[in-house]
Amino acid sequence: MRYLLAPAHRPLVEQFAWSNVLLAFDYDGTLAPIVDDPAAAQMRPSTRQLLERLAGRYPCAVISGRARHDALLWLEGIHLVNVVGNHGLEPWKDPERFEREVARWRARLQQELAPLAGVEIEDKRFSLAIHYRKSRAKQRARAAINAAVAALGDVRTIGGKQVVNVLPPEAPHKGLALERIRVEHGCDTAIYVGDDETDEDVFALDRPGQLLSVRVGASRRSQAAYFIKDQAEIDVLLEILLRAQRRCDLERSAAS
Repeated sequence: MRYLLAPAHRPLVEQFAWSNVLLAFDYDGTLAPIVDDPAAAQMRPSTRQLLERLAGRYPCAVISGRARHDALLWLEGIHLVNVVGNHGLEPWKDPERFEREVARWRARLQQELAPLAGVEIEDKRFSLAIHYRKSRAKQRARAAINAAVAALGDVRTIGGKQVVNVLPPEAPHKGLALERIRVEHGCDTAIYVGDDETDEDVFALDRPGQLLSVRVGASRRSQAAYFIKDQAEIDVLLEILLRAQRRCDLERSAAS
């Protein structure tokens, strides 16, 4: 992985910024800092202001692991072209079959995991997130969660920062969601920024020259091509994209 904000890579960022580009972001850990209580995960005022300005110049989208209605609450007032929830699943055609499946899983997992203090099951209607951040025995909690999920049979699991996400195996993922939005809005390229295992479905897309994949935090296991050092650097990246667009506008005006 290469550090995107190094001077040597600024021309690449500008090249994408000047193209017909879609900007897409994860929410938790990317636009907003990770917090103990997911209900308190709001963007810094500086990030929100920058995103609002970017959305006036670029088509911008958020592709979150949160339920879509939850993500929309945090993004209210920002003119995004799309907000996708549930790791790429929501909105999607015929979601009711996923809802029925997830409801059965929740009932079984609640029974299995009830004795574990600090383990919470978040029902996102089309997927589940099993949080163990508050557990005082995290290794034991994670092992018990993995065993309970394995007993469900055919499910897809995505790890995260002290969370296990449980999804229908045939459900669309973030990579499919990004491509759908890009095509719908006629964009030739995309920049995607994410921070977690669920974002690897985007990072794994084989789109040389068309996708600039950026991870928050370096990781040898990630398929992202570039990284920024931490969540606070998202503001730096957003500022660079804004400046690039302004320079592009000035050059176009001068040429005409």
